[in-house]
Amino acid sequence: MTTFVLLAGLLLAIALAFALLPLRTAGSARGGRRLQALDDALAAGIIDAQEYAAKRAALGNEADAAVAAPAGRAARRAAVLVAVLLPAAAILLYRQVGEPAALDPARMAAAPAGNADGHGIDMSQAIQGLVAKLEADPGNADGWALLGRAYQSMGRFAESRDALKRARDLLPDNHDITIEYAQAAALAGEGRRIIGEPRALIEGVLRADPDHQRALWLIGISDYQQGDYAAAIGAWNRLLPNLPPDSDIARSVRTQIEDATRLLGEAAAPAAAAPATAAAAPVAAPPATGAQGPRLTVKVSLDPKLAARLDPNATLYVFARAAEGPTMPLAIQRAGARELPLTVTLDDSMGMMPTMKLSMFEKVIVGARLSSSGNAAAQSGDLQALSAPVDSQRREPIDLVIDSVVP
Repeated sequence: MTTFVLLAGLLLAIALAFALLPLRTAGSARGGRRLQALDDALAAGIIDAQEYAAKRAALGNEADAAVAAPAGRAARRAAVLVAVLLPAAAILLYRQVGEPAALDPARMAAAPAGNADGHGIDMSQAIQGLVAKLEADPGNADGWALLGRAYQSMGRFAESRDALKRARDLLPDNHDITIEYAQAAALAGEGRRIIGEPRALIEGVLRADPDHQRALWLIGISDYQQGDYAAAIGAWNRLLPNLPPDSDIARSVRTQIEDATRLLGEAAAPAAAAPATAAAAPVAAPPATGAQGPRLTVKVSLDPKLAARLDPNATLYVFARAAEGPTMPLAIQRAGARELPLTVTLDDSMGMMPTMKLSMFEKVIVGARLSSSGNAAAQSGDLQALSAPVDSQRREPIDLVIDSVVP
């Protein structure tokens, strides 16, 4: 019951935020938009309370003006009525048709997900509900942004890109949504690289707001991906002073600066030595980053019992993810179903983000998935195999036999 009360309170808070937003005056238009973006990110779990407080403080007078902006008398009365009546109506309605026992942990464990009674509501069902609401209200930019974040959390990057594009089309001057769209477009692209349109969008935001934290972070990643380590270091050094010194994100940025500095030094070393060794044999280029770290050899085959279910046009994804922690792949390779059986290698060069590498995790889970839809995220009916946690520094081949079906 405690779980129910907490969840109900959270949902009511979110509902109130949407209901009261139109009743608030802008005060400072720019400060209001940025403060609202922070509030949304906190409510959606995108940032934690510490990061929220730091960014809220960084807004300074803009945020204070947005918070202190006086509403009209009628708007204040309407806001009070909504704040009181909406929760009361929701509670009364739930007492008539709801069932708090459905959230009991023992009952949830005993009942299968998505059963006929409707108790096993999962993320996919929640997304379907949000999609239905957006079909009825396609002008809801906040709803499209929330949908994009939900898709991204599930690894459905193409759908995340499309939803965030809808949000940006509605709010083209919102820098935070523009940056979210740029990131989603990069993740949905080939190689997960921040180039082309995503980079152009980020550069546009930085021209308008040179201190935009997420834009600085992503432009540094783009430079890092292209081997321009000096530019990446410069971007991240501009970002650092705006972050709480002891925060997790500040530590992550410092780690990336150290890594880029090391790579910059390695790239410069052969050039510096060249004049002294011009008559000698050519100096070998330094090995790729992935060659210095983990290299997982994965042998993938299909269990004969699933041969009849194999779609010859399916896409094969072979990946490694952290055994504990984020589910985003640390390394991923793509091939065709017709290439089975095959052997692939996973290393640090195949990550989606420089802050998410094989070498950063001691234990990983290696998987192989055949996707008829071409989506990297697991879909019902996909064929797959997952290993037990293995050491990321393992040198012996890992044998994966695709022998199960995603429910």
